[in-house]
Amino acid sequence: MKLAVPTDFEVLEALSDGKRNNAVNISHMLDKNRAYINTRLPVLADYGLVERVGPASNSGLYEITEKGQVVVEHREVYEESVEDFEEFVAEKLEA
Repeated sequence: MKLAVPTDFEVLEALSDGKRNNAVNISHMLDKNRAYINTRLPVLADYGLVERVGPASNSGLYEITEKGQVVVEHREVYEESVEDFEEFVAEKLEA
């Protein structure tokens, strides 16, 4: 898992309230370029940290997953040891 620091963590934090949101709103909240957020959300989805949700499959709404919540809660671990982070997250999810 290769995350863009700090943007990916900021996106996950923006979604950590459990509500659905889209790239337009997230980019506005974070004062980031919308096109860049549009490129990061699918990457975060590929890692299983967010998922695209309906009601329509092309709605562009995303929500954070349980794995994404673990990543947000342990950002400092990622910043200290990127190599072991995926294993660390997997252990937290199993606990």
